[in-house]
Parts: sequence; structure tokens; C-alpha cells
Amino acid sequence: MTKLIVQIPCFNEEETLSETLRDIPRKIAGVDVVEILVIDDGSTDKTVEVAKANGATHVISNPENLGLAQSFQRGLDACLSRGADIIVNTDGDNQYCGADIPKLIAPVLEGKADIVVGDRKPADIAHFSPLKRALQKLGSRAVGGLAGVDVADAVSGFRAFTRDAAMGVTVRSTFSYTTETLIQAGRKRRTIVSVQIRTNKVERPSRLFRSVPQFLSRTGRTMLRAYAMYEPLKIFMVLGVALMLAGLAPIVRFLFYYVTDGGAGMIQSLILGGVLFLVGGICAMFALIADLIAYNRQLLELTLERVRKIEYAMDQSDQTSARKKRFPADKLRDELANLKVRIGG
Repeated sequence: MTKLIVQIPCFNEEETLSETLRDIPRKIAGVDVVEILVIDDGSTDKTVEVAKANGATHVISNPENLGLAQSFQRGLDACLSRGADIIVNTDGDNQYCGADIPKLIAPVLEGKADIVVGDRKPADIAHFSPLKRALQKLGSRAVGGLAGVDVADAVSGFRAFTRDAAMGVTVRSTFSYTTETLIQAGRKRRTIVSVQIRTNKVERPSRLFRSVPQFLSRTGRTMLRAYAMYEPLKIFMVLGVALMLAGLAPIVRFLFYYVTDGGAGMIQSLILGGVLFLVGGICAMFALIADLIAYNRQLLELTLERVRKIEYAMDQSDQTSARKKRFPADKLRDELANLKVRIGG
């Protein structure tokens, strides 16, 4: 039996959530069960009441406003614990057409993709400004390059995940999950594809960021951090080699004048070159250390993924039979939870 859970992170979405929920199909070919999970991120309006009144199967609430990225991660964990085979993420502002969910999950059902990203075709969206269209295109190319995949709309939140792919997602950002999850999945050699989807115009301003410069700044930091987490050797080794080469130029200049006329007055070139060369060497050594740390992180992520599989398998098992085993199920769950905390999950 194939279960699909559509998760919707929400923050004060009482005005649009009902329409979003009504647009989600309850019967999809190839799927036996369709459920809806709403993650309330500390809303101060009637988001929870609207969700319950309009057919949400599950509603979970954050104790406070944790942000979109952490709400997304909490939603994934909740979907997995409820036995989801496929997870679709959409927004509560009704930006994405729920009727396109069958199209979105088709590559997953066919076994052709681990993650599917809905392509809004930003270049064709009439209410996008020319600047926003250009930034969307540039950003998607940058993310695709860092992730090693071809993604047409990297910041689209309309996505589908297989159960295995969702198991491997660990979002640590407090801003947005879109770019971090793609870089993470790409570096794990997940198969990521895009499908074209329809969108609805959203009238209200974004609650995720106040201005385009703020969005670019926070997204850029997230991308750099995520890439550096998996490829620190490339980043710091390139920086180190560049500094060492830059340091060679003034050193060669000093040596030239030293040989030709004794190097009078050129000592500053030697000092500058020496400092640059030394800093470059430190960066190169740091690259090796950072690469070892990154390798250790990958081992921790693999451990966390296996812990999740054990934990969620237990959630689906019969509690009565679990208690007949040598170790009580609740005690084992406590141990698994402690292990997840220790390794950053």
C-alpha cells in the first residue's frame, strides 16, 4: 500500500489555507492513501482551526515561531513517523496548484526520481519583475552547479520526496530549506528531476524575507555553508593555492631586484609575499582538516539516517509485541532520541 502525505508549513495562513486544502486531490492513481499534514509555525491567527475544519488529516504545532526551514524538517519527520512512502511539500499561501500533485509525483511512482522539484517557469510568470526573473535564473544555475544537478527552479517549494530521500534530509538552516536540501541531495547522488507546474498569483508580500537584498544575502550564506559542508577541500584548497601564488609575485619581484642591484628598498615586497604565502599555506592545511571533518559529518549523517529508519519502523510496528522483547519499545525510543540529539538530528 502506497501512502502519500502532503505537508504544508504554515504561519498565519488563515485566509488562504482553506483554498489550498480544497485544491489537493484526495484520490491519485498509483496511490492508495492520501493524507494532509499541516505544520503550524506558531501562528497567532486561526490557521489551526481552518486546517481542522477543511480536511487536514494531521495538525502539529510548533511551540513558537521556528521559521520555515525547521517547520519543513519537523514536517518531514512527522510524515515519516506516520508511514509516508511519498512526501509532497507545498505552501499554505496557495501559490502552487494542488491539482498538479499527480504530475509532481509521477517520476517518483515510475521509479525515475528520488526528489522532484516543481518548475514554476519563472521566466514566463507575468507578475515577476525582470530583475526577479533574472535572479531566479542565475540562482538556479548557481544552486545546480553547487549541487551537481540540473534544476530549473531551485527555490520552488513544491516538491516530492521518496521515503528514502526524506530519510537523508537534515536541514540545519533557520531560513529556508530549498537550496540546502538540493545541495545536500545532489552531493549524496540522489536523482533530482524537474516537472513544469502551474502557479496562482499571491497578492500578499512574502513572510520569509523583507527585501530582495535580504533574500540574496541569507540564501547566499545558506548555499555557501551547505556547499562548504560537503566540499571544504575544494573551497579552502583553491583559496590557499590562490594566496600562495599571489605571494610568489612580490617574492619574485624582490629576488629580481636583489640579483640586479642588491634589492635596496624592496624588503616590503619580501614581507608582503611571505605573509601571503604563509596565509595560503595555512588555508591549505585547514582544507585537509576541514575535509576530514566533512567526512566525519557524512558518517554521522549516515548513522542518523539508519537511526531514523529504526525509529520510524518501530512507530509502525505493533507496540504490544515490541514490549515483549528484551528491551521495552519506549526505552529504545528514548535511546534513539538521545542518539539523534548527540549527532545533530
